[in-house]
Amino acid sequence: MASVTYDSASRIYTPGARPAINQLHLEVADGEFLVLVGPSGCGKSTALRMLAGLEEVNEGRILIGGEDVSHVSPKDRDIAMVFQNYALYPHMSVAENMGFALKIAGVSKEERAERVKKAAEILDLVPYLERKPKALSGGQRQRVAMGRAIVRSPKVFLMDEPLSNLDAKLRVQTRTQIAALTRELQTTTVYVTHDQVEAMTMGDRVCVLKDGVLQQVDSPRNLYDTPANVFVAGFIGSPAMNLFHAKIQGEGLVLGNDIVPVDGGHLAKSTRDEVVLGVRPEDMELTTDGTGLPMTVDLVEELGADAYIFGTPDGIKTFQPFIVRVDGRRPPMRGERVFIKPNPSHVHLFDIENGLRLNGDVPEHTPHASLSDVEALADSED
Repeated sequence: MASVTYDSASRIYTPGARPAINQLHLEVADGEFLVLVGPSGCGKSTALRMLAGLEEVNEGRILIGGEDVSHVSPKDRDIAMVFQNYALYPHMSVAENMGFALKIAGVSKEERAERVKKAAEILDLVPYLERKPKALSGGQRQRVAMGRAIVRSPKVFLMDEPLSNLDAKLRVQTRTQIAALTRELQTTTVYVTHDQVEAMTMGDRVCVLKDGVLQQVDSPRNLYDTPANVFVAGFIGSPAMNLFHAKIQGEGLVLGNDIVPVDGGHLAKSTRDEVVLGVRPEDMELTTDGTGLPMTVDLVEELGADAYIFGTPDGIKTFQPFIVRVDGRRPPMRGERVFIKPNPSHVHLFDIENGLRLNGDVPEHTPHASLSDVEALADSED
């Protein structure tokens, strides 16, 4: 096992163009499970491939266990990588696939068999050791790919979207197994995914990237509760956070025919007389006294105990519909007019100029962001 350090590491494909990874500084503790997440093209896979030695480090350094490996060949880095497409040899059995890297390394037949058997027991693959990959399900093939990594006892596991080829139900089951397995083995793991649900449920910490720049790295809970800028706020959370401009009035924010009380100290940090207000769907509520923000319900998603209503509020410019979580047993009907207001204890305030969080501590060097960044993200997912 070993720690991993990105020391101001950059990957530049074209001189003069925006770096694919720009001055990434990141510490991964020994035995930690770190997830790299972000929209398509954010650089997360490039960052992983730099660690694996498959991409050049043009500036800065990458260290494994305190040793600079920036220019060390992949085979000498003592890492094991699990790919999206499994990369199994079709003509070999499960046991042969799992032990192949050991065979190339000159490990004796007896030791190979012992290590493969031990890994197979951990992954519940013992009954399948003599089968070929074509006789396995997608989940079983992914476990074989994991087993091939485990038998090497590497310092670091690298996983590049390993669950993206699985169906939804199997993905949930397999991500639970991977998270439990890596914690049992206590091996440092860097895991790449575009799926924020995977990121939030698997990682000890989650690193959010945008355009090759680190936006925030923190525990899943802290990312959700205290996003450092408006981009992280709009990216983390499913359904997405409602984000919109709100005028400051006294020690509160104007919302329809109501004033949302907010700590004046936070509002005093704002560079303008309005802020970006963020409210998660579960922190919006329907009012029965006609106060708050009027909204017409455009769509209702019923999920059993809960329901989500989507709508367009009056007098507020939004780039995507408002989302409010309501009681699934008595949701409003499509076309119905409702009034909504946020829980003042769970609002998120961001500066309208730089997009940085106003109500809470912001880590040093947090990048600036804007609502247009979130809008672009929403457009790319349509």
